[in-house]
Amino acid sequence: MELRICMDVNDMERAITFYTEGLGLQLGRRFGNDFVELLGAACPIDLLFNAAGTHPVPGSGSPRNYQRHWTPLHLDFVVDDIDAAVARLQQLGAVLEMPVTDKAWGRIAGLADPFGHGLDLLQFQGRGYDAILQPN
Repeated sequence: MELRICMDVNDMERAITFYTEGLGLQLGRRFGNDFVELLGAACPIDLLFNAAGTHPVPGSGSPRNYQRHWTPLHLDFVVDDIDAAVARLQQLGAVLEMPVTDKAWGRIAGLADPFGHGLDLLQFQGRGYDAILQPN
């Protein structure tokens, strides 16, 4: 089974720049002006242009809004240098919501992209998540 991540954005060129320059993803295929594929992560990320105020499905009472919003789903990007990645993303419009924090498995930072989506950066150290495994 293939997994693809789809993200609505209201500024396609800004989104491409944010994710390619900020996280090192590569522009894959363009399917017209409203749909692009980003490659370089474990699965493709599809950016879908949808204007603010439009409805995601017919009859939806909630129009698209690109202000910061909470959802129980977010993306984690594993990076080699979390401090440099945070700085790059902030220069491209990300908002740092949780400063870089040390954990037993490495370091984490929480951000919001310019389109209201939450994302975390992870930098594994030592044994990574294995450092928090419970013995059987």
